[in-house]
Amino acid sequence: MGELRYSINVTVDGCCDHRVGVISDDFHLHHANNLKRADGLIFGRITYQMMEDAWRRPEGDTTPEADLDPFVAAIDPARKFVVSSTLDSVDWNSELIRGDLATAVRELKEQSVTGLATGGVTLPLALAELGLIDEFEFVVHPCIAGHGPYLFAGLSDVVDLELVDRSELEAGHAIQTYRPKKQASR
Repeated sequence: MGELRYSINVTVDGCCDHRVGVISDDFHLHHANNLKRADGLIFGRITYQMMEDAWRRPEGDTTPEADLDPFVAAIDPARKFVVSSTLDSVDWNSELIRGDLATAVRELKEQSVTGLATGGVTLPLALAELGLIDEFEFVVHPCIAGHGPYLFAGLSDVVDLELVDRSELEAGHAIQTYRPKKQASR
């Protein structure tokens, strides 16, 4: 059974706006390596559409994989699951998840070999509420945004975490990885 890993970019003051942050080659490589560890990606509609707009290879692109941005090389062929009640269909190696979120994600975890990855803001809040996230990774950007959105706004209960790893990227990002101290089975 695979674990569900959540990774998010956040500024020092807690902002998780994808338009704010310090972008570097080692930053892209770090996230590409995260994607390569997963045998599936779970996105909400907004994150899926944002990722597709930014990172999908154009139809007919014949650029050798070695010449691609490592993040593009990792995300484009990855299997994706999209949680949405408003989309009628998805492509880009994707399938829709409808119905009970907890049941669907538990089934994906049971089928997973190497684990699943998720990102974004709204869907991870729901997954945290359900106790389904096994690992939280915060990539803290060396900047202050002065605005939101903020992570886990509205979470109904405290999730106690244990620091399991920390590292830094050359551009100054601090990577902090946590696991829930007590994983409630819900």
